[in-house]
Amino acid sequence: MVNLDYTIFIQMFNFLFLIFLLNIFLYKSILKIIGKRNQQLQDSDEEVKKLNQTIEQKMAEYEEKVRQARLEAIGQKNEIEQAGSEVGGKIIEEAKSKISQMIQELHGKIEKEMDEARDFLRKQSLNTSIEIAEKVLGRSIQ
Repeated sequence: MVNLDYTIFIQMFNFLFLIFLLNIFLYKSILKIIGKRNQQLQDSDEEVKKLNQTIEQKMAEYEEKVRQARLEAIGQKNEIEQAGSEVGGKIIEEAKSKISQMIQELHGKIEKEMDEARDFLRKQSLNTSIEIAEKVLGRSIQ
């Protein structure tokens, strides 16, 4: 059985004294350590959030630069294609003019050769007709 005498006060004093000592040496130090750890976790979370924001910002900048580079490349491609088309058109136009010039030269040569062939054939036909006439008549016609 429990006796209610002066020892109960000593036990209560010991209990309160132990609570006081434990509070000073154990609880407060554990709470400080837990508080520091929580603060470090919050700091780490904030740093991670900042890094994530920085990464997202850098990715957005990168994607924008890639988009701009693609647009620029497409523009340069179109310019090169247009320049190639213009150069090709000029080359085709030059070739057409050279072909038409060559055709005209050939027509001129053909007409000249035809005139020479006609003259030659006229002379030949005249000579042949004279020879035939001389053979038929049996005498010289000149």
